[in-house]
Amino acid sequence: MAKQKDPLTPVQAATRRRTIRNRLIWLVILIVVVIFVANRYPLNRPVAYTDVVDHFKYGSIGSDIENGIPLRVLQVLPRMFPEYFPPGGPQDYTAFGFIQEPGQVLPIGFSTRRRLIDLAGLNCSACHVGQLRASPDVEPQVIVGMPANTVDLQAFFDFLFACAGDNRFTPDNIIAEMEKDGRLFFVDRLIYGSAIYQMQAGFLKRKYQLEAFMYPVHPKFGPGRVDTFNPYKTNQFSAYYPPGSITDEERVGTSDLPAVWNQRDRDGLNLHWDGNNSSVRERNFSAAFGAGATRENVDSAAFDRVTAWLDDLAPPPYPYDISTDQSILARGQEIYTEYCYACHDFNGELVGQVDPIESIRTDPHRLNSYTEKLVGIQQMYGDGYDWDFKFFHKTNGYANAPLDGIWARAPYLHNGSVPTMWDLLTPEAERNGGQDFFYRGHGVYDADNMGIRTDVEEVDGRTSYKFIISEPGNGNQGHSGEKYGTELSDEDKRALIEYLKSF
Repeated sequence: MAKQKDPLTPVQAATRRRTIRNRLIWLVILIVVVIFVANRYPLNRPVAYTDVVDHFKYGSIGSDIENGIPLRVLQVLPRMFPEYFPPGGPQDYTAFGFIQEPGQVLPIGFSTRRRLIDLAGLNCSACHVGQLRASPDVEPQVIVGMPANTVDLQAFFDFLFACAGDNRFTPDNIIAEMEKDGRLFFVDRLIYGSAIYQMQAGFLKRKYQLEAFMYPVHPKFGPGRVDTFNPYKTNQFSAYYPPGSITDEERVGTSDLPAVWNQRDRDGLNLHWDGNNSSVRERNFSAAFGAGATRENVDSAAFDRVTAWLDDLAPPPYPYDISTDQSILARGQEIYTEYCYACHDFNGELVGQVDPIESIRTDPHRLNSYTEKLVGIQQMYGDGYDWDFKFFHKTNGYANAPLDGIWARAPYLHNGSVPTMWDLLTPEAERNGGQDFFYRGHGVYDADNMGIRTDVEEVDGRTSYKFIISEPGNGNQGHSGEKYGTELSDEDKRALIEYLKSF
């Protein structure tokens, strides 16, 4: 028979209760600490948005993982290095044409993800949200899905490179500036100290990589444009492109940022300016890598959510006056049917097909920048991933694009060298009034000629970009002659333009 334990004395019972209570208290403290640490220093927590438009503007596609920039560092750089902003303009990121909405920490096009600390990265809307205004002194209309016509990505990165190369760019200096906005925990200082060193090293490495093809031959991108594929060669594919291996013929591939409306109807067409891929999903993932995502870290679920929404996103209606004269609009439709329909209507027999360079005769630099060598490398890059590249191919010209929302896609041609539709319908030698330059990046609309005004040198303190037509890759030739409508009468050109405003 088991021996019964002696009953606890009052002192022993009180001691046991105190021990249990203390253990419970410490357990609660431990749980609170674990929850606090997990919440404050999560390993991977992207900021997501219920509203898909907000998610498109500010949600992550994965570029803020490996290539994320510490958010609080990004916020203090303008205060620390104002001398690296364009002179005379604002000393914040709107100086580079980014759109800052009220109440948002960063402009449209920046996502945030918590990985121990908040990291910021670029997403799709950095290149695909634009703004237009009727005159320099009115508020612009922000248009989701149109080309980011005011954003100068190269100028933004040049600012970051300049900051990283400054001898004041040290953890001690930057953390001291950050603490003016609120004290950091000891652990935060340790994390930021390491992150700032990594950030600096990453920017200086990227600067070195880009210089391999950028200078001195490559003209600046300017707002609303980017070199689509050459950065791949010196970044993701640097093992295949050692210094000096990019030929002069392929070195300049600058092109205009595209609109991203009605993507479902585009699937199966030849995409990109040169028609080098017929899969919308592959094209989209390729663009994500250009924005800073990597094949290991691209957020496929978040990315597919955005791209599914873009499948049926339609362009907004033309915001300015359209002729109410039905005879003019009817004549415009007749001309469209005769000259434009086959190549540029979703139901046209040649839409999405590649027009050979010998026929279209537009500037060949973007076409030449994409090579057979790059095709093979891209096909290997996706091996084993669900987005594996299978449809990339080399072409011999530029693709016939549908004209949905064409009113909001100026300047025209693949390189943005033709400021208005009137100029595109003008013989090539007479475009832009025969001048070798025009101003872009200001977003001021030319409603009469359907495009951008060419004479606006400054808006909101920001100096417009002077686009030089004679620079490599900037030629405005081609898409000219009777076949392309440049021999029409002025009256017929005006009728066509009025009709196209309704697209």
